[in-house]
Amino acid sequence: MELTRYPAAPLLAFATDAFESLGVPTVDAALWADTLVRSDLRGHASHGIFRLPWYARRLQRGVMQPLTKLETVRDTAAVMLLDAHDGVGQVAASAAMELAIERARTFGIAAVSVRRSNHFGAAMYFTLQAPQAGLIGMITTNASPAMAPWGGRQALIGNNPWSIAAPAGRHAPLILDIANTTVARGKIYTARQEGRTIPAGWAIDQSGSPTTDPTAALAGLILPIGGHKGYAISFMMDVLSGILSGSEFASGVAGPYQAERESGCGHLVIVLNIEAFIGLDEFTSRVEQLIDEVKASPLAPGTDEIFYPGEPETRAEAANLRDGLVLPEATVAELVTLADELGIPHPF
Repeated sequence: MELTRYPAAPLLAFATDAFESLGVPTVDAALWADTLVRSDLRGHASHGIFRLPWYARRLQRGVMQPLTKLETVRDTAAVMLLDAHDGVGQVAASAAMELAIERARTFGIAAVSVRRSNHFGAAMYFTLQAPQAGLIGMITTNASPAMAPWGGRQALIGNNPWSIAAPAGRHAPLILDIANTTVARGKIYTARQEGRTIPAGWAIDQSGSPTTDPTAALAGLILPIGGHKGYAISFMMDVLSGILSGSEFASGVAGPYQAERESGCGHLVIVLNIEAFIGLDEFTSRVEQLIDEVKASPLAPGTDEIFYPGEPETRAEAANLRDGLVLPEATVAELVTLADELGIPHPF
């Protein structure tokens, strides 16, 4: 059976219309929509347009505000603390990154912390703003409980993802974007949407037994990367994102799939001005050498090519822009239902 493919542009227009119909200003709606479609393009459907109905419910319930009012709580030159007042996480994160870029150009390094924000989707969207300006960007966020403390059996700690992006000279930017669970919870939701099982080792069910059933996994616990190490990293990301910003942490954070209460999540953005260290030309030249050396490494059996961090996403984006995106039938059905509810046209 031939798969239906959807060009990115109509999906972007549809998501923008949906957010606008819910009271989000046009510029913010376009940015928010772009974060979703860009995630799909880059091969991360777990953070893509299938999340649109979740965000709509949160806006409709009033636990997330359509107008993002960023208040400066503290400003000490290279360090800022912002309050997003339950606004759109994507808008707050992008603004925080722009502020950090501006300050890093002046001071060499900048940190912007955000409190009382919302889930912001794929972290790489925001860190990529830095290498586009010739800088290195990092972002952390906390999230709703997904894993148990190491040795425990109750979900208390989020997967608390983080991302680092840097320019790479003649190559597309380096990008690290990872959650501290074996997999982002969105990938388990995606598997459920597509009607498939998940790999063993991703999660355990409510009884503590390993499961390949995405529904049982979502009701149970997602496992941390590297055992106790993943738990410890996630714990510290909660410190950097939630505690340092004065926002919520651990069980105090609500996820984007919940429409009962404010998210309360926090973020931390750090930007490094490469020119304040060794200079951009020298930096990118050395990164190119690193990439060349790594990609020339002897291949393990069954491996066709070695990729540097971010390279698979860059290739996926080019292919999906050319060929269009495949969306699960369940996702299309939910988006059509949302369009009818909002009274807006859809491309499906």
